[in-house]
Parts: sequence; C-alpha cells; structure tokens
Amino acid sequence: MNVLPYAVAIFVSAFLLFQIQPIIAKIILPWFGGSAAVWTTCLLFFQIVLLMGYCYAHLSVRYFSNQARIAEALAAAWLGRPAIPPWLAPGTFTSIVGMPRVWSAV
Repeated sequence: MNVLPYAVAIFVSAFLLFQIQPIIAKIILPWFGGSAAVWTTCLLFFQIVLLMGYCYAHLSVRYFSNQARIAEALAAAWLGRPAIPPWLAPGTFTSIVGMPRVWSAV
C-alpha cells in the first residue's frame, strides 16, 4: 500500500487549515473587541473542528462503504455551501453592531 497520497493529503489539509485559521481570526478580531480571549476562542474553535473532522473520518471509514462515503461527502459539501459567507473579506465590515445577519452567520 502506497502511503504517499495519504501523507500528502494530510499535510495539505493541515497546511490549509492553519493558513485559514489566522486569517479568519484576524478578520473577526476587531468585530469582537480584539482581546486575547477572542483569539483563544478562535484557536479553540478550529482545534475542536479539526478533532471532529478526524472523528468523522475515522467513523466514516469504519462504518460506511466506499460508495456511501463518496455520496455522503458530496451531500455534505453540497449542503454546506450556504454556510460559506460570501461577505467574509477583509475590510468588508468594521463593526458587528447593527448587523444581525452577520451575527447569526458567525
């Protein structure tokens, strides 16, 4: 069994996660006051999501067939599309006050 594709996939996913984490934290930090607690909460959130992803991958490999995993992954990606905020760009918003849509999306 060739483990190189798996190693590359794990490395790329971890690299992307740890590149996105500081970018998102930098964007939302001013919205919530810029304190160390906001940064810590952001780090904790990303670490918990990473752990949940590892648990999901483990359980999916253990209990589902290949076809079921492919169908489930495609369905999850399709259903998760509305959760990606198109407005999440630096400089888009300066304050979260008075923006209930932004607050509910965060």
